[in-house]
Amino acid sequence: MANCFGFRYSDFGFQAKDQRSRVSVKRYLRIYSALWKNSVVREMSFKANFVLWIVVELLWFSLQLCFIAVIYQHTDRIGTWTKWQVVMLMGASHFIQQLFTALFLTNCVQLSDYIRTGRLDFLLLLPINTRFLISLRHVDLGGFVNAASALAVMGYAGWQLQLAPSAAQVLGFFLLCLCGLLIHYSLMLTLACASFWTVRAQGMVWGYYNLFQIARLPDAAFQGFFKVFFTFALPMLLVSNVPVKLLVERLEQPLEMALLLVMSLLCFAASECVWRFSLRHYTSASS
Repeated sequence: MANCFGFRYSDFGFQAKDQRSRVSVKRYLRIYSALWKNSVVREMSFKANFVLWIVVELLWFSLQLCFIAVIYQHTDRIGTWTKWQVVMLMGASHFIQQLFTALFLTNCVQLSDYIRTGRLDFLLLLPINTRFLISLRHVDLGGFVNAASALAVMGYAGWQLQLAPSAAQVLGFFLLCLCGLLIHYSLMLTLACASFWTVRAQGMVWGYYNLFQIARLPDAAFQGFFKVFFTFALPMLLVSNVPVKLLVERLEQPLEMALLLVMSLLCFAASECVWRFSLRHYTSASS
């Protein structure tokens, strides 16, 4: 319906919704920026601990690379994967894992504490999306340092393989890594939601975190049931194998990229359903 000036009233409705959407995005960006600042202050208050954990992670990553070097002293290939292709795979897996550690790990682990101590009651009262706040409240800055070291290892492996990836391949790699990151986050939050019934679910959360090691292995090393299970039930083999295959031109068909994208969206949707179901059945710690 138009008024005497020729404008339709519905136009103003669309503009108002669009403006509210932009305001909401800016608000959440400001909140996340404040959370980052708090995390920086917290990390810098314990500098020795910050540096120590970086060193520990670097040593652990170095030991894993040494393990691969020992294996390839006795064989030329694992399946169809050469030594430096596997090194690149380990670098990509470590990169995704460290990004997850930096952004989500502490937050997922702390969910059970929020429920047990009643702090979740307070968070639910805040005028902000509760999942956003619980998932992104704390940032582990050391994870970004370790992620950078993983990229350095990947760069060296790429030099050994004489790779010259195009800009599209590099962009695709990082987008696929984000899909892998989304899978890890969604599955771990889903497991953390068990805290609504068991109160303490850190064992399940850390158990899943240990399964990250499977993502470091070439998918060619798995056959039969285990390959199907770790591709569709717990899609660990997709998380880092597919991004690396794109860089080293080992993708047999584009369907592997589509599968990673679809699985990441399905995992996120499933985690959202579990999260909403858990909140509906949550009883206050004070009740």
